[in-house]
Amino acid sequence: MAENSGSTLSRLTHRLLLVAVLAAVTATYANHFHNGFHFDDAHTVVDNPSIRSLANLPRFFSDTTTFSVLPANRTYRPFVSASLAVDYTLGRGYVPFWFHLSTFIVFLLQLAGMYALYLDVLRRIRPAAEFETGNQISSLLAAAWYGLHPAIAETVNYIIQRGDIFSTAGVVAALALYARFPKLRRSGLYLLPFAFALLSKPPAFVFPFLLWLYVALFEPSRERRLYRSFLTALPSLSVCIVLLVFESAMTPKSYAPSILSAADYRMTQPFVLLRYFGSLFLPAHLNVDTDLTAFHTFNVSALAGFLFVIAILVAAWLTARKESTRPIAFGLFWFLITSVPTSFYVLSEVENDHRMYFPFVGLVFAVVWSLWLAFEFLLRHVSQPQTIRHVVFAGVLVLLAAYAFGTYQRNIVWRTDESLWKDDVAKSPHNGRGLMNYGLTQMAKGAYPAALDSFQRALLYTPNYSTLEINLGVLYGVMFQANEAAQHFQRAIQLAPDSDESHYFYGRWLYQSGDLPSAVRELETATRLNPSRQAAQSLLTVAQATGNTVIYWVDASLYQYRSGNYAACIADAQKALDINPNTAPAYNNIGAAYAALQQWDLAIQNEREALRVDPSFSVAKNNLEAYTQQVAQASPKTAEDWLNLSLHDNQAGLFQKSIQDAREALKLRPDYAEAYNNIAAGYEGLHDWDRAIEAARKAVSLKPDFQLAKNNLAWAQQQRDVQPR
Repeated sequence: MAENSGSTLSRLTHRLLLVAVLAAVTATYANHFHNGFHFDDAHTVVDNPSIRSLANLPRFFSDTTTFSVLPANRTYRPFVSASLAVDYTLGRGYVPFWFHLSTFIVFLLQLAGMYALYLDVLRRIRPAAEFETGNQISSLLAAAWYGLHPAIAETVNYIIQRGDIFSTAGVVAALALYARFPKLRRSGLYLLPFAFALLSKPPAFVFPFLLWLYVALFEPSRERRLYRSFLTALPSLSVCIVLLVFESAMTPKSYAPSILSAADYRMTQPFVLLRYFGSLFLPAHLNVDTDLTAFHTFNVSALAGFLFVIAILVAAWLTARKESTRPIAFGLFWFLITSVPTSFYVLSEVENDHRMYFPFVGLVFAVVWSLWLAFEFLLRHVSQPQTIRHVVFAGVLVLLAAYAFGTYQRNIVWRTDESLWKDDVAKSPHNGRGLMNYGLTQMAKGAYPAALDSFQRALLYTPNYSTLEINLGVLYGVMFQANEAAQHFQRAIQLAPDSDESHYFYGRWLYQSGDLPSAVRELETATRLNPSRQAAQSLLTVAQATGNTVIYWVDASLYQYRSGNYAACIADAQKALDINPNTAPAYNNIGAAYAALQQWDLAIQNEREALRVDPSFSVAKNNLEAYTQQVAQASPKTAEDWLNLSLHDNQAGLFQKSIQDAREALKLRPDYAEAYNNIAAGYEGLHDWDRAIEAARKAVSLKPDFQLAKNNLAWAQQQRDVQPR
């Protein structure tokens, strides 16, 4: 009775320790549940209408177009899409908490499955009761290290990469079921989580090989071990082949995972594995998008990578020969086998943090068991083993806490797009895509100069990147630099003529610019290339239907005014009046355009017409008062008057006249720093950077604390430096 009580207490203690590990992991990730959607989440989650209804659940298993709105990114992962639809429904929209919660629950279940698998392996090589505590503690430490490791944070934070978690958890569960419940093997129950894994992400196809490895190393039958393990793996291999053939048939021809050279990519992968191995111990260069590029020649790094793989193979082979070290061999072979899919199948990037997720399940186990054997050897050869035990375990807890802190910090990095891409640019300054994405975060908050600087730096490293050209077009569009915007949109189409994105964004800009026929043409092309892009279809419908509406032409005239195209502004507003002569905003837009052209009589006349139609139109009232005062003043009399007129002209886009007015102010006050600053601003508008710099320097020399002039000087110098020489 006493023995049974002790055994029960031991099981309870270690179960509580497992709960403590899971609780520690949960506490470490407590700050990630409200992190946003990032990167590929855009086309698979946020912009994907398919996940917004549970009615689409059957379609996820029969229609690959439901996975992504981008044809080149459509692949067959039905369980991933189905889970996203459930999360959307639970949150009643795109509420990050629900998306993170479901992913994290599977992550915790995987950790529990890993502990069960590790413990089974160790019990098979050391079944004696005297070793049970060591088996349990080392299994717990391996699961804890994995769960708290910062390299795992990307996969947990990156919503669409739950495919890695689902597939890894499925493989771990399948192997743990097979190992822990031998009597159920004939039922094939263990094949269910394997099927779930394979229908979540294809790298799970390695399961039959892992199962074969497990049986070969740890099953008790020593005779014909390899032959028996091969027969054991046959059912899972059959399921694997059937599902892979089915997935291949379901994957559309538009799927394009990479444009890299297959030979260059594969030559780089051994070095990538070496970097992954190093990250297990020192995760110093984790980031969302690496600037490591594929090797084009066999260099020193490539040689180091191949030597590393050979060393791992030799170590795995040697440790497989002795029973006590077979868990090391199992973990090392796991690391290599699970790295095969991403090492041979050519992908867009040569490395990613989330590619460590599956291989680290084995690598962590191999390293922990190696250290545990070394720890036991040390205890047998020291005079005070209890002291050593306490010191070592204290050190282990400190190390785990350090890894947990690193994970907590990675969660903070993943909070917003800006924090994520700022971290990426800092760690991968030569990554054009990272620079572009950071620029997008700046553009989103209206920091257009910072966005332009980031985009232009990205051009240095990715000069033929159509998406970057699209974003440059969008940026120049909101900066009202129409010629530059059009050039970049057309360049994007030239680089990717079959991409619906290039045509859609160009069409959207053309629509906003008032060029309705061209907008319709581009939007028709976009919808033809990708009929499932609802945004393009919706805008096309609006463009086709609103070509003769008042609202369209009023908005078009306002855009032309803001762009400095005053004649076009007047023409578009007149089209609105042709449809409805009682359109007050159209008269107001015409009045503003004439005022910018300093045709005050016509400006006043149109503002009065606007007020005749709508006496409460406050904008027209203010404009009429301002224009009347302008006429009453006749011409500027003081330097301040000329400066105000210069400022008004600059805001209206009349840069040359703004410069002339500022020079008139200087005739009355030669040391007028504000006038020189207006001259600098005018030349900036004309992109005459050298003259802008000269004027801004003069303003600063006259008024050293003139911050606005300092800003103009820095901006002009920056723009001159990035211009083609």
